[in-house]
Parts: sequence; structure tokens; C-alpha cells
Amino acid sequence: MRKLRFRSRLTAVLCTGIGIGLSGCSLTRPPAQVEAPVPAQWRAPLPHGGSLASLANWWSQLDDPLLVELIAAAEAASPNVASAAARVAEARFTRVQAGAALLPSLDGTASASRGPVGVSGGSPSGAGTGAGSGSSSSSGGLSSSTPITTLQAGLQSKWEVDLFGRLRADRDAAEAKQNSANAKWHDARVAVAAETATAYFAERACQQQLRVSEADARSRAETSRLTDLSAKAGFTAPADAALARASASDASGRLTQQRAQCAVQRKALVALSGIDEATLEGKLAAAPAQRALPAVGSIASVPAEAISQRPDVYAAELGVASASADVGSAEAERYPKLTVSGSIGRSQYRVSGVRQSLETWTVGPVALTVPLLDGGSRKANVDAAKARYAEAVSLYRANVRQAVREVEEALVNLDATDTRTADADAAVKNYQASFDATQARYSTGLASLFELEDSRRTLFSAQTARVSLQRERTEAWVALYRSMGGGWNRQAAQGPSFESSSMTTFPAAKVATSP
Repeated sequence: MRKLRFRSRLTAVLCTGIGIGLSGCSLTRPPAQVEAPVPAQWRAPLPHGGSLASLANWWSQLDDPLLVELIAAAEAASPNVASAAARVAEARFTRVQAGAALLPSLDGTASASRGPVGVSGGSPSGAGTGAGSGSSSSSGGLSSSTPITTLQAGLQSKWEVDLFGRLRADRDAAEAKQNSANAKWHDARVAVAAETATAYFAERACQQQLRVSEADARSRAETSRLTDLSAKAGFTAPADAALARASASDASGRLTQQRAQCAVQRKALVALSGIDEATLEGKLAAAPAQRALPAVGSIASVPAEAISQRPDVYAAELGVASASADVGSAEAERYPKLTVSGSIGRSQYRVSGVRQSLETWTVGPVALTVPLLDGGSRKANVDAAKARYAEAVSLYRANVRQAVREVEEALVNLDATDTRTADADAAVKNYQASFDATQARYSTGLASLFELEDSRRTLFSAQTARVSLQRERTEAWVALYRSMGGGWNRQAAQGPSFESSSMTTFPAAKVATSP
């Protein structure tokens, strides 16, 4: 068994004593390691033997510009993609906020006030000499009704020294959550692309089945017409004419049902893409109805290399990293906090034409906050964080197992449908030949209507089965795209851009090579 290994991005910081200096004190412990077992090799057959080369331009391999256009439109209209992009923005700003907490804060203050002096003479209230005071001039005694104007401006700074790594852990957790949000945005885009492609192929398959039903209905209607004429001339029994009419009515009912199914399927594609139905109908009519699926050129032969390129697995891995950092932050909350403050300012007093300025500065207080009694609140927070970490590990391992299952299933289905295609084509070809021969014999009176109807029914079933197989094959092909991560590359992936229109475009997807 191969294992996907994950090392948490948090190194827990412990102190045996408290250093008042800015460097603090720290002891580190090895980071946690999480293993998710995966098979050493795929148990399903690999297309072309499993080359490690990349599958470039997945959708463009079909040479179907309409499909690429529909995927782009669906991504632009998808609420899931929009929600994922909003979560990326939120995580990005949270990461900035967490990083800023490690730096000193600086605030500017300014104030102005005017009121009575409050004394009958001497200097203005609060205008005594002190450190940093400027020169002043004074006049004679002032009455209590003399107004005084006070102007003040200054800068105040505060900094929490990250002695036990709490702020660094918060920053690491925020960074992991941002990267996870980016991966989930890519996963949402992959899901929308797969859903749109599945709906598009279903629309094409429905149209194929509609053509089969139309041909069958025409054939049965013509047989009914000829049988009625023969019965009126006395050459065919009334029972045969009734059977032919029943067969034609049955085919007409199936045709009506198929048209309704195609109309419903098209409306689903309209809802996904956000394109007006009349416009979409024109685009579908102009595009070729039948396209052969390209061969799957390469799939990473080592499951760990393939699974690591799935954005949902990477997001789950980052969830473990974030939970691990949260544990470190909760642990650090149980230890003392050290904050340093300082300020500089300038004040000016104006009264009866007299001005006096005072400049001040302070360093401190240097405050040490030591938690004593909290009723077990901080310990409970640590235990809760550890429980969330255990949950994240479990979800990560389950995500890996599910990813392996999805790839294996897609490979099995793709191989099976490929093998069955030749048999389905041969069945239709031979059933068609049999029906043509039976119809010729029926025209010359050598075959009964029952034989003709049986042959026609068998041909229709074979044609329907081939259309269903073609749809099943396209679904397996799309499922393989989805299960392989949709061409996402964890090393080169970037989040959505909020300053451009790139969120509304869908570049050709690629299946990436192993990292």
C-alpha cells in the first residue's frame, strides 16, 4: 500500500519560562503527520498503459467549440462558483488580518476643545511645565469666564509580543484556509464543467434516440397504411390490419414521449448555461450531432500521484493543517500575554492671545497578563480544537478513499463501455440486415406480419441500447475527468481574480502530471 503523507504546517511553540525581551522563548516539537493509505497501483485497466504525460486540453480534444462555450457560460452563471469565489475573498482578507496582528499597530489621534479657564489667574489649566514642554508666554490674571482653546494631536502604538506562538498559529491557520478556499473554488469549477458536459451529452443522446424513434414510427405507420389497403382489398386479415395499427400507435406514443424528454433535457441545459432557449436551440442545430470521443491518452499509473492533484483532496489536507494550527493557538491562549504600548503627542493651549505648547512621549506600559482562573474555559477550547483536528483527519482520509473509488469506477466503466461498443454496433448492423430481409419477405407474402413486427421490435431495442451505451460512455469519460481533478494543478493553481473578468472565462482544462 502506498500512503499519502501530510505534515501539518504548525510547529507548536512551548516555553519553560517567560522572557520579557522581544525575542521571547520557545521550544518546538515535531509536526504531526497524517497518513492516508492508497493502493500501490490501480486495480482497473488504464488507458494506454498509464503514461505520466499530461492530458492536455481535455474538452478541446472533442473539437466541439459549443461544449467549451457552454461550460464557460455555466461557470459564469453558477451560484456555486460565485459562492466559492466569495469565500476565497473572505479567506484572503482574514489572512491579511491575521498577518497584521503580528505587527505593531499605530493610531493617530486629534482633538480640539474650547471652554472656560476654570481659574481666576495664573497659567491655563493643565499647562504646567514638564518633560518635552515648549516655551510659553503669559499675560496677567485671567478671569474664569475667559475661554481657552485646547488642540491635541498624537500617535499611539501597541504591540503584542508573540511569546508562545499564538499569533503565528492564527496566521498559519488563516493561510491554510485561504489555500483551501482556492482549491474549493477550482473544485466548484470542475464540478460545473462536469455537470454541464454530462447535460450536453445527454442532450445529444436524446436527439439520437429521437431520430431512432422517428424512423421507427415512420416505418410502422407505413406498414399500417399498406396493411389497411391490403385488408380493404381482401388480401389481408382484419386482425393483421388491427395489429399494424396498434404497432403504429405504440410507436407514435413513444415518439411523443421521447420529444417531451428531449424538451425537458434541453431546459436543464438552458438552466445550467443561462443561455436563452431559442439561442441555444440555434447553436445546437448548427453543431454536428455526433462526435466520437477521443481516446484517453494518459492517467498517472501511481494512485498517490493522481489523487494528490484533486482540489478536493488538497482542500481536505489543508483542513488538517488549519485544524492543527488552531490547536496550537488554543494552547497558547493558556499562557501569559505580553503587550508593549507607547505614544507621542503635542498639545497647544490658546487663551486671550496667549499660546502654550507641550510635547510629550511615553513608552509603556509593558503589560503582562497571566491567566489564573477561568473555570476551565481555555482548557475546554483546547480540547474542542483537538476534536476538530481529529474530525479533519478523519475527513481527509475518507476523502482520499472516496477519490480512489471514483477513479477506479470511472476507469472500469470507461473500459467496459469501450469493449461493449463493438458488440453494440455489430448487433445493430445484423438486426438491421435481418429486418430488411424480413420486410422484403413480408412484401412478397413469404413472411407474416408477426415476424415483421418481431424483427422491427428487436432492431428498435438494439438501436436504443446502442444510444444508451454511447451516453453511458460519455458519462464515464466525464466522470474520469471529474475524478482526476479536472486538470487542476496544485503547484500552479491560482485563486479567482476580483479585479478582472477572468472569473467568467473557462480556459481549456488539463489533467496535470504528478507533482
